[in-house]
Amino acid sequence: MDRRTLIVSGLAAMGAAGGAGAQPAGQGPGPGPAYGAGSPPPPSPSASANPSYPTGQAETYSRDELVNTVSDFMGVTAEAAGGAIERVFKDNGRPTAYIAGEEASGAFFGGARYGRGLLYMKNRPPIEVFWQGPSVGWDFGGNASRVFTLCYNLQYPEVIFQRFPGVEGSAYLVAGLGVNYLRSDEVTLAPIRAGVGIRLGANVGYLGFSRHRRTLPF
Repeated sequence: MDRRTLIVSGLAAMGAAGGAGAQPAGQGPGPGPAYGAGSPPPPSPSASANPSYPTGQAETYSRDELVNTVSDFMGVTAEAAGGAIERVFKDNGRPTAYIAGEEASGAFFGGARYGRGLLYMKNRPPIEVFWQGPSVGWDFGGNASRVFTLCYNLQYPEVIFQRFPGVEGSAYLVAGLGVNYLRSDEVTLAPIRAGVGIRLGANVGYLGFSRHRRTLPF
């Protein structure tokens, strides 16, 4: 009996010592930090899941980047494309975007123009745009043409959706390609056209850009 009593007493003493050394959960050193009151929460795994477009000044296109693109798209020689690009670069510098598309127009004193294309900017997906606008003046005939429009100071694609009046006296021919300027606030457009048909005389008007095709040119 004395031996059994001694063993039981020893086990009870060991259990009491182990219980005294234990600490409540969340206190004292452990394998990692515990987030409680006053501690910053862990970063959300979805904080950077949604892509965002770059802000600030849009990247520009160089002359060499555009000459071959214009030549291939419009079906003209690199020399002709280079001459037109050089003239526009001399007047305005490097563009922040361009629109490659097609249009049809016609006039008898008063006329209309309709077009469709894709707007390209660096580090952004291309978007589809439509344009239409009236013209008045000593202007006869009609034509269908491919259009390559250089866009200046266009920092965000959404800015294109507005009206751009023509700049009087800005139309000219370079190596068989027609160029003129449109401007609204700080944004300048320089459409370069090549195609079939005859347009005689001078005209003034505007182009309105939209997300969807419009029936009326106004």
